[in-house]
Amino acid sequence: MNYAEYISVNPNIRFGKPCVNGTRISVYDVLSWLASGMSFEEIISDFPQLNKEQILACLSFAADKERKLKIAV
Repeated sequence: MNYAEYISVNPNIRFGKPCVNGTRISVYDVLSWLASGMSFEEIISDFPQLNKEQILACLSFAADKERKLKIAV
């Protein structure tokens, strides 16, 4: 998935945190909701401006960031 189609960083929105395009919902918000046990359906019900592809893009963004993380030795 090309998460760049769904996630952007704008220094004027949420202090430059990565957010879902067209919203003020950050990737961190979505990941936190998933980590707390919310399903995709529950998130979309609570935040109807989101869809499944955008939630998957948040996961993809986090996975890519983890892959690029360098371990300090």
